[in-house]
Amino acid sequence: MPLTWKQSCAVLLLAAAASPLAGEEMALEFKPAATTVGFTLGDVLHTVRGTFRLKRGEIRFDPATGKASGEVVVDAASGESGSDARDSRMHKNILESGKYPEITFRPDRVEGTLAASGASEVRVHGSFGIHGAEHEITIPVEVKMEPEQVTATMRFPVPYVKWGMKNPSTLLLRVKDTVEIEIRTVARFRPSIRS
Repeated sequence: MPLTWKQSCAVLLLAAAASPLAGEEMALEFKPAATTVGFTLGDVLHTVRGTFRLKRGEIRFDPATGKASGEVVVDAASGESGSDARDSRMHKNILESGKYPEITFRPDRVEGTLAASGASEVRVHGSFGIHGAEHEITIPVEVKMEPEQVTATMRFPVPYVKWGMKNPSTLLLRVKDTVEIEIRTVARFRPSIRS
């Protein structure tokens, strides 16, 4: 038997109330222990892979408007690739992590629809801060919503040479001028207290 108009409205209201994303700003808190920040840099002979440590991070957003805020902060000095000599050059000559100790991302909007359960993909637009400068960027985010947790994976290129950092290539070593970043985190969404 088809639902009446009032019954249909009631069903929609109940479904919206049951959704953890309905009608309130949400926050995704990044826990350093449950977050990995990896980088991949290709060269002619082999691919260099390494990691950075997350200091802290939270992205707040309103599912109704897409408006976002918050900050993700990575410790620039924590970068390591498995070679002390290479890491020393990275920190001294490229990142200058003594002078610029943090890499940041500050979101301002979320594009796309985040499913209340299961997998979805959104794009997070904002400002990426590295080596003392801010750069506009949109980061694709794969999200998997489960009853007890949410898993988020972000993969995006950083054109570090275009953004003012040195290319570490030498006569014998040729590396790409873009580094690939991957961030994975397991966290919980929670309602955010509006200020």
